[in-house]
Amino acid sequence: MLRFNENNEVIRADEYKAILVGLQRDREEDISYSMEELKGLAEAANVEVLGMMTQNLERPNTATLIGKGKVEELAEMVRNMEADTVIFNDELTGMQLRNVEDAVGVRVIDRTILILDIFADRASSREGKLQVELAQLQYRMPRLTGFGKSLSRLGGGIGTRGPGEKKLETDRRHIEKRMYEIKSELEQIKNTRGVQRSKREKSEIPVVALVGYTNSGKSALMNRLLMLTEKEEKTVFEKNMLFATLDTAQRSVVLDTNHQFILVDTVGFVSKLPHSLVNAFKATLEEVAFADLLVHVVDSAYENHEFHINVTNKVLKEIGAGNKEKIMAFNKVDLIEDPGMIVPVQGADNICISAKQDINIDQLIELIKSKIFKDHVRARLLVPYTRGDISSYLCEKAKVNAMDYRENGTYFDVELKTADYQRYKEYEII
Repeated sequence: MLRFNENNEVIRADEYKAILVGLQRDREEDISYSMEELKGLAEAANVEVLGMMTQNLERPNTATLIGKGKVEELAEMVRNMEADTVIFNDELTGMQLRNVEDAVGVRVIDRTILILDIFADRASSREGKLQVELAQLQYRMPRLTGFGKSLSRLGGGIGTRGPGEKKLETDRRHIEKRMYEIKSELEQIKNTRGVQRSKREKSEIPVVALVGYTNSGKSALMNRLLMLTEKEEKTVFEKNMLFATLDTAQRSVVLDTNHQFILVDTVGFVSKLPHSLVNAFKATLEEVAFADLLVHVVDSAYENHEFHINVTNKVLKEIGAGNKEKIMAFNKVDLIEDPGMIVPVQGADNICISAKQDINIDQLIELIKSKIFKDHVRARLLVPYTRGDISSYLCEKAKVNAMDYRENGTYFDVELKTADYQRYKEYEII
């Protein structure tokens, strides 16, 4: 987890000790899950959670989010437990950050800062790092007054400060300049991806995207599929932790039936995912919007996995992929006593699997094939040698099971799209 010195420069330590704070606005709302998830996020950032505090409050306090009495109680908890950090489950304004920090005497952050910090620590690609930095700057811009001193300089030197210009305004100008630079670079990366996508669309290779809540097993499933297609050297990083995968991974999968598709592994979702982060990652998540099929991976071993499904569907809707055809893959069934108790999702194809234990993966592959190759027709064609253009097209666009040069032309045993079949039906032989 990131920590800042008096000059607002980043410093790191091996471990931090924190108290978590949550606000329950609706009496019917249960924030216990959200608080438990916040604990998981904190642990993912190498933070030791010493305790939790929650408060029922219909109207959040504009100055400190929680009530005045709770702030005093929190300050006492910090002293008694010797905590060095307070993490709020809700997003705080700049004023609330400053006020609570002054009252408790230690560093105060919120859920958004925590998630952004985890992303900053895990991003490995150039694009991922730029996306996280953009999200951090977008978050900090309206909260400059709440960060005490100032942001570390993104520029500087003689001429950076105008006549009578305050330090806060200089910081704001530096941030705006850096945000512009990042957006320009991300736009270039997006254009490059667009060119790659156009080439892929020309080849008409279908795209299958793995989506789901963080730590649901998407990367494990991708690796299992790669192992089954003898591409172990292309496996991606996987670990039992929140946000183990941030950068989108794409792999070509060729099945033993010679069917081919592109498999995409995406960043996992989480409740209260910062809006700035969703916006920053929209370019990456476009791969989901352009996919031919979504495989929604669910951690069925988690008791409240319906909540995970709802959060994922909400984010998919935000990025324009809410109505995509999908398969619901209920993962980790090896960890539950009765898989028959899993409630299927209406309007989707449901299947119970275990990526780790290779349970029902073959059935999942067959289900994927039935979806993305459903408009394909198998036919035997005899193409005259004078129509070399058709032979070239079939070799490039169709799945050729067998080909033979005969006296009257080239024989093809192929699977091709219905439209292509209608176009070349006159060459079909029995």
